[in-house]
Amino acid sequence: MKRNLLLLLLLCVFAAVSGKAANPQKRVLCIAEQNTPHQGFCDAAKAWLDNHKKELNIETTWVADLSNLPKGYFKRFQVVLMLNYPPYSAPHAWSKDAARDFEQYIDEGQGSFIGFHHATLLGDIFGAGEMWQWFSDFMGGIRWKDYISTLTDATVDVEDKRHPVMKDVPDTFLIEKDEWYTYDKNPRQNVHVLAHVDEHSYVPSSTVRMGDHPVVWTNERKKAKNVYFQFGHSASLFANPAFVKMFENAIKWAL
Repeated sequence: MKRNLLLLLLLCVFAAVSGKAANPQKRVLCIAEQNTPHQGFCDAAKAWLDNHKKELNIETTWVADLSNLPKGYFKRFQVVLMLNYPPYSAPHAWSKDAARDFEQYIDEGQGSFIGFHHATLLGDIFGAGEMWQWFSDFMGGIRWKDYISTLTDATVDVEDKRHPVMKDVPDTFLIEKDEWYTYDKNPRQNVHVLAHVDEHSYVPSSTVRMGDHPVVWTNERKKAKNVYFQFGHSASLFANPAFVKMFENAIKWAL
């Protein structure tokens, strides 16, 4: 009897270990600026991810500086989550090796990418130097032009309900107190737009507009799964059910 119980216990332990090995945790690289006005958003993202690690079966690695990464670093991860880290060309923010490795990561489909807000700060902004042309093309061939300096509420309209990132997201939802960017051209012709902002809904109203204004999109010309969200300034987004659903959907899709 004791022998049978021991065998049963060993089988249970073996099954548990085998199951864990068969479903290893996915690795997510979280890139987040430190000590900036966007710190709250990054901290809120970290809290959410920490609370959902087990459910998502992920482990996260956080970095705040890409100027000195070891070569080949990105391919260690299934997902790169770019939380308000700017795509300034080397030697600003990114080293030349990091930039080259990231381009390869996306072009060869070595993993997936989810970007927010600062990922479209493209151009010679705040003395950032020469624009990273590859990243501009990745984001739809755009250059950052302007922004609404006052945090503004706006209504966002979903365009592609069938995309996994938009699963169970309302057709229209409100984003409160965020920072809205404009660009030198519309990225629509070079990307697949998932949602746009209704500029007539701005509160307070603003003359900083694009007309047709995409704010969530994916570049299907790249091998890597990818999605960009223009909003991502405020920590309060993680109290917004529509945003949280998109954030969760994006991670699950990217994995």
